[in-house]
Amino acid sequence: MAAARAAPRRNINYPGAPEAEITTQFSFVIQQKPLPVFRMMNTSGEFEAGVDVPEIAKDKSLVLKMYEHMNMTQIMDTFMAKRQRQGSVSFYMTAYGEEATHIGSAAALKDEDVVYAQYRESGVLFWRGFTLDQAMAQCYSTVDDLGKGRQMPVHYGSRAQNFQTISSPLSTQIPQAAGAAYALKRAGKNAVCIVYFGDGAASEGDFHAALNFAATLDAPCLFFCRNNGYAISTPTRSQYRGDGIGARGIGYGIPTIRIDGNDIFAVHEAVARARADALAKSRPILIEAMTYRLGDHSSSDDSSRYRPSGERDSWLKHAPIPRLREYISKQGWWSEADEKALHDKLFDSLMTAMRKAQAAKKPSYKEMFTDVLEPLHPMHAEQLAELEAHLKIHGSEYGLSTFADEPAPRQ
Repeated sequence: MAAARAAPRRNINYPGAPEAEITTQFSFVIQQKPLPVFRMMNTSGEFEAGVDVPEIAKDKSLVLKMYEHMNMTQIMDTFMAKRQRQGSVSFYMTAYGEEATHIGSAAALKDEDVVYAQYRESGVLFWRGFTLDQAMAQCYSTVDDLGKGRQMPVHYGSRAQNFQTISSPLSTQIPQAAGAAYALKRAGKNAVCIVYFGDGAASEGDFHAALNFAATLDAPCLFFCRNNGYAISTPTRSQYRGDGIGARGIGYGIPTIRIDGNDIFAVHEAVARARADALAKSRPILIEAMTYRLGDHSSSDDSSRYRPSGERDSWLKHAPIPRLREYISKQGWWSEADEKALHDKLFDSLMTAMRKAQAAKKPSYKEMFTDVLEPLHPMHAEQLAELEAHLKIHGSEYGLSTFADEPAPRQ
């Protein structure tokens, strides 16, 4: 009689997957069920059945502040997009339809938290106290620009707001944020780092490197993905076959949640909880905010060439600003007169800031050589001397009267 075969050990603790059980069943594994989308408030401005209304939604002054900042972002986008078409500024990017991802997340953060943005998060900066004057100075590259005119429009940065300067190359901010979060942890700071990026940026190698570093280093980093349906002209159906971006976080061992990015209360709840968890457990969190980009990718783009006819209009009813307007109206906090007064106030503020920027001088040409090496490197000194010799002869061709004479004081 043959001896009974010993049952296989259920776990061998291979170093690469120590918790994996042994099986005799062969199968290729694929995720069966998509991640759900967490929502609190529907498109009618009403909380879903069974949802506990968060305290933030009961705070009239705070909710109206959030609504005002969402409108500030949208009105500035409309205003500046038109100015770009008129040749007033060289470039612009809007965030139409994504305003709740800005304000909902920013309101859940603390001032000491470090922000790495992509280029569609101006609302986060405004919430932190960045002014319209500062924004216009940057877009018009004036002497008052904190970046001294060295960046493209909408590439904001502010040390006072703990907002790292935006860079154009896609997804470079993601591994930087993972490293910054690890530094905060090493320094014993009670703060997190949040990094914003789109679904397209998640196709870059930097995204994967950043998630793996943050996961293995237990860095308190909040990865906030705005999945708005398009990477410039590439729709998500052509970008990936997996379950969006959220499934990738799970693959890297990072706690993940998918939320309705057009529901400002869901965004706030997710970021507030993620921040608390990241600090308490010293680990990263991935938030995938599902939204829709109502505008073009940038002023260099024409989305009508690749979006199906009528698609954009069908998404207008899901936009975050009308949704929050429904809510505050049903609470008796808002009226048509309030709406008009807000728009008039914001438009007047924008006009004032724009006129100030248009009247301001450009940074000194000498700023090309500052903030690199101290003291000035001999090679740079030689180049500056050559430039000044050239301008003595041909300065009239450059409109030097529109530029400041000397570099701005170092801040």
